[in-house]
Amino acid sequence: MSVTLTESAANRVKTFLANRGKGIGLRLGIKTSGCSGLAYVLEFVDTLNEDDQVFEDHGVKVIVDTKSLVYLNGTQLDFVKEGLNEGFKFTNPNVKDECGCGESFNV
Repeated sequence: MSVTLTESAANRVKTFLANRGKGIGLRLGIKTSGCSGLAYVLEFVDTLNEDDQVFEDHGVKVIVDTKSLVYLNGTQLDFVKEGLNEGFKFTNPNVKDECGCGESFNV
């Protein structure tokens, strides 16, 4: 089981953590939301929970709770710039369908 980051995503997370001044990594999780059922959640982590799995890629720790890992296993997080827009992009091999706006998915 794994979750990975591209070099671009890792650099962006490192910048956020440096500007924040604290944190051990980035939490990637899911929540029930949107028209397709699930949505990604990103947040900074200061302390680990008992059920957390830690993956490290390009010098950045990605923390995923055991419940979310079932839906996120194999996911790659990228940071992309398209024109004036920029943001994180998820490539998740478990996704069966996404809503039209791209905010939610189902597995």
